[in-house]
Amino acid sequence: MINHLFAACLMMAAQTYNVPPQVLVGILHVEGGRIGQQVANTNGTYDLGPMQINTLWLPTLAKNWKVSEKTAWQWVRDDGCTNVNVSAWILRQNLNATNGSLAKAVAYYHSRTPSLGSKYKSKVVAVMRKKGLLSQPADTKASETANNPPTAPAKRIQLGRFDQVEDKG
Repeated sequence: MINHLFAACLMMAAQTYNVPPQVLVGILHVEGGRIGQQVANTNGTYDLGPMQINTLWLPTLAKNWKVSEKTAWQWVRDDGCTNVNVSAWILRQNLNATNGSLAKAVAYYHSRTPSLGSKYKSKVVAVMRKKGLLSQPADTKASETANNPPTAPAKRIQLGRFDQVEDKG
């Protein structure tokens, strides 16, 4: 389901927004989207691309990118790197909104309605366990870094960011 180029984009998005790449993989598998896909929802919105980004995000994305909503729609739907980058940005926004609760952030990725979000989180956790990606309880807080992650979604991942991060390896 993940090709090498998309995997590289996923890792760079995780790095850019300081979110666990394992969670992005879990979301990807639960969402089950693909590049170029748009799925209609019962509320009149659409979910776009591999990470199924809801079109409710398009006004914010278009404003931040200084493009039309139509252009933002096309980028999110048709560019896998842009799609996973937006997904990581959304997850970061949710982490910030929940004071670092990864469990709540994953639930919020799908819905802020507790029953819907909880079911979604359980699906993501199950996928992560099945793939051997879950090494700690999902309720732990995401660690903060000295570098603050960007507050606006980047439309393209910039390769230069890796050169600016200290290797703590």
